[in-house]
Amino acid sequence: MKNMKKTWIALLLLVAMILSAGCGAQPAADGDEPAQAEPKIFVYARGSDSISLDSAFVSDGESSKVLNQIADTLVRYKDGSTEIMPWLAESWDISEDGTEYLFHLREGVKFHDGSDLTAEDVVWNFDRQLADNRTSDMPYASFTFADVVSVEAVDPLTVKIILTKPSTPFIANLAMSLSVQIYKPGDDVAENPIGTGSYKFDSWKKDESITLLKNEDFWGDEKPSFDKLIFKVTKENAVRATELMSGQVDMIDGISFNDVEQLESSGEVEVEKVAGMNINYMAFNTTRAPFDNKEARVAIAKAINTQEIVDFLYQGYATKAESFFPDFMPGYNGDPGLTEYDVEAAKAEVAALGLDQTPIKIICYSNPRPYNPAGGKLAETVQAYLNEVGVTAEVVVYPWTDYRDKVNQYEGDIYFMGWIGDNGDPDNFLTLLEGASIGGLNDTGWSSPEFDALMNKGRELPNGEERWETYRQAQEVLAQEVPWVPISHALDLGAWRTNVTGYELHPTGRVNLFGVDK
Repeated sequence: MKNMKKTWIALLLLVAMILSAGCGAQPAADGDEPAQAEPKIFVYARGSDSISLDSAFVSDGESSKVLNQIADTLVRYKDGSTEIMPWLAESWDISEDGTEYLFHLREGVKFHDGSDLTAEDVVWNFDRQLADNRTSDMPYASFTFADVVSVEAVDPLTVKIILTKPSTPFIANLAMSLSVQIYKPGDDVAENPIGTGSYKFDSWKKDESITLLKNEDFWGDEKPSFDKLIFKVTKENAVRATELMSGQVDMIDGISFNDVEQLESSGEVEVEKVAGMNINYMAFNTTRAPFDNKEARVAIAKAINTQEIVDFLYQGYATKAESFFPDFMPGYNGDPGLTEYDVEAAKAEVAALGLDQTPIKIICYSNPRPYNPAGGKLAETVQAYLNEVGVTAEVVVYPWTDYRDKVNQYEGDIYFMGWIGDNGDPDNFLTLLEGASIGGLNDTGWSSPEFDALMNKGRELPNGEERWETYRQAQEVLAQEVPWVPISHALDLGAWRTNVTGYELHPTGRVNLFGVDK
């Protein structure tokens, strides 16, 4: 009995050891893998989908938010400012006459597919946007590369760029989100981009979400925090706000001022507000009647009470625009001679010009924009002002991605747009109204040799009073010609969960999630 008892004890101990081993991290059976930790995911909800994943073909913030994570630029802005810092280029040299730039690339930078970044890759990304190669659907190319003659690879890590003339804003332009981000050369960048950024493209469900994955081999000293970034499309403001408060998403854009108080009082969300480097404006299609006539533009401008729009439509979240870019930027002209609101004069001029017999088509976007949180309500407000002076106006509202196409096709007589400054230079705002030959960004069809000459002069001058005075004069030309009615400058609003760390709003509106954690 004693020996049998010992045998049973030994068997029980053996069984216990086997069961104990089965509870560890070893596979329980052939083919089974140990349990994996849950992936760390960050979800960003935005009002509309990307237009493209190739920065050469977009000019909108929704697209840039994704692209900034995937692809890098040669230089970039420091956090919280428009001061230039090295990025893919660790240094650069500029010739004495300001027409030759040598960029020295970092060693060891790899694309997401593991291949090395070389000077030839940079040349490809530039070349396709130069004058002989660019297409009409590259909105930034004419602006960024107007003065570029050639780009060449001096050696595997050195790029030479030659300009026709000095351009003071050129280096700042290269840091813009949508100027020239560096992709691996290929024919499928728009749908399957391969960059060098901290996150790499994984999948795109159109009008739903874009998923990015951590770049484990990112070249920077720090590594990205999240296994996945998901850019989710939630078109309605209030729904996005609810998703944020409930924890379904970590960060949102396009915040309606109607939701700010609820977000702040939830205790779950941080809301940041800063003065916005932006402009919200009404534009005229000057390619045809009636607004190819300056007198017609002036008459309509007199009908628009921009101060009332700011007071009642934006409720303290915007300031009235007194010129064509914000007053904290160099070269600002606080009194360029904008057309003043005068409803009685507008009625008389509308009748004299026959505008009361001319139906006007107004087009606008439906979803809120950072410079216009009211979305399509802005167009409806302007419609009411026009009706008051005898003009019959129809309003047609489109989703943002469709709207951009309609503007490019000159569908409306009046349309609404805005701009978030890319680099803190007045050239970046005023170039939106440069002549049609410059291309890309001027959607009005308006052009003026006098204005274009001032813009060219401003680019060549070094920063200082003479340059700033040139841009003040350019604003006076715009005020006299009225291709736009400047409306407002919106506060920048950002909202994210209180557990999110390492994020701050950038003056350019750039969304950079590298360095963000939770």
